[in-house]
Amino acid sequence: MRTVNKKTIILLIGLVSTFLFLPACTNWEKKYEALNVEHQNTLGLLERERAERGHLATQISQEQQTIEELQRQIAERSRSPAEAAGFGKGYDVAFDPSAGTITVTLPNAILFDSGKATLKKATSVELDHIQSVLRSKYSGKQIDVVGHTDSDPIKKSKWKDNWELSAQRALSVVRYMARRGIAKDKIQAVGCGAARPIASNTTASGKAKNRRVEIVVHMR
Repeated sequence: MRTVNKKTIILLIGLVSTFLFLPACTNWEKKYEALNVEHQNTLGLLERERAERGHLATQISQEQQTIEELQRQIAERSRSPAEAAGFGKGYDVAFDPSAGTITVTLPNAILFDSGKATLKKATSVELDHIQSVLRSKYSGKQIDVVGHTDSDPIKKSKWKDNWELSAQRALSVVRYMARRGIAKDKIQAVGCGAARPIASNTTASGKAKNRRVEIVVHMR
């Protein structure tokens, strides 16, 4: 009788242990599968990031080489920056290798009347030529149109200050170029007011230089 009771007890313990262990095994298997899937997804993301970094590094290198080639043409062929960049003679063009930019500067005198943000009709020749070069040689590059003024305060005008005037002038140029084919997601307007002078605001000639619109092409 005692022997039967011991066997029964041992059997019951075994059954209970089996049922307790099975769910635990099942839970651990599910956790393992979930972690394995997450691990594989992470590996996939890392591979994509490596590929993207490699592509970006190659692109930056190529664009840097473009700027260096333009500079070489200027040095070896006695070409102006405007000619090397493709804009031709008569345009104020500058390179900034450290920033990776090409900047075309237009004085406000040929774009706008004093205190106005509406483009003169005569400016279409210059702007049409510039946008044509941008579309043919620099398609896909990010372009900033940056408006600048002198330090004279706004008087008898609808503009609140020079910041607003410079921003509206830049916006007028952006809209003009966008209507003629420059991709809207690749061009933006920036207003700097009198914050970035390139000459002294104490003379008339200096103020004239500071009143300008810059078209900045980002090569990187």
